[in-house]
Amino acid sequence: MKIVPGVLLAMVAVSFGPMIGSKASGASASPPVWAYGTDPNAVAHNATTQVDTGAKHLPGSTLEFTEAQIQDHFGPADWYPSDHPAMPKVVAQGRKPAIWACALCHYPNGKGKPENAGVSGFPVSYFVEQMHEFRDGQRRSADPRKKNTALMSTFAKAMTEQEIQEAAEYFGAVKWTPWITVKETDTVPKTHTSVGMYMPIPGGGTEPIGQRIIEVPADPEGTEELRNPHSGFIAYVPIRSVERGKQLVTTGSKTSACGLCHGADLKGLGPVPGIAGRSPSYLVRQLYDMQQGTRHGTWTELMKSVVKGLSQEDMLDIAAYTSSLRP
Repeated sequence: MKIVPGVLLAMVAVSFGPMIGSKASGASASPPVWAYGTDPNAVAHNATTQVDTGAKHLPGSTLEFTEAQIQDHFGPADWYPSDHPAMPKVVAQGRKPAIWACALCHYPNGKGKPENAGVSGFPVSYFVEQMHEFRDGQRRSADPRKKNTALMSTFAKAMTEQEIQEAAEYFGAVKWTPWITVKETDTVPKTHTSVGMYMPIPGGGTEPIGQRIIEVPADPEGTEELRNPHSGFIAYVPIRSVERGKQLVTTGSKTSACGLCHGADLKGLGPVPGIAGRSPSYLVRQLYDMQQGTRHGTWTELMKSVVKGLSQEDMLDIAAYTSSLRP
């Protein structure tokens, strides 16, 4: 991976074997590092500082950008501008020096990547409330090594109410569409993490999945180097986790049935966001943060009783099932 001036230095966590998630629930459980992208064996990536100044292209786009333009914190490349409404300034460019463009991490289409959040299709009121909770310190990560949660708090504190509203209305107007393919498996590619995102190690072989979900780009180079908003992700999940998750989600055997609040099809209900077809890593992080008491807020208070008795394996199964659904 080439390091472009102005881009955060990638950190790589080499996967030495399956990280088995704890089956215990409650505050004593350690964070599931597979959901947070915070492998404790992380080492600095041995990357070249050489900058590729050549023009890059993507299929179906008539535009071309250099690496520096693609990764520009205050105006990242928008490969397919006809895919979405006109972006407000805070989404397209951010505001120097304090606010990165929302499109940098979440893409112009709001789909994002497993290490952050897919925000398109969120109810406007829910989006605004979450930004206020980031701003007010109510949304923190149960794993303090996950740095982009703190970054979001910094951005939210610097944003005006108008900027928050404009971003909320923009992403709320962009429909959430299929982005993740769920595959049940016993083995997964060996991976490292690049700024919290799992990447297959070329020629690295495979390893047992254990009690993990591993989300990787369908096209690693297209995602990491080119930020291709048309290229989604593969979520590898344990065998039979989708079936177990369906039982938990639909019957409420260990918790409340998710459809009571998120809608019968889990695509959202009023101000409550949809969870169908969303990133399983993101969903597990939120469930765990709520259970551990590092995420607060109006909707989180209603979720406390829902997540209280869930084990990490339950969270994994719920996320495997909800992510497998068509949004």
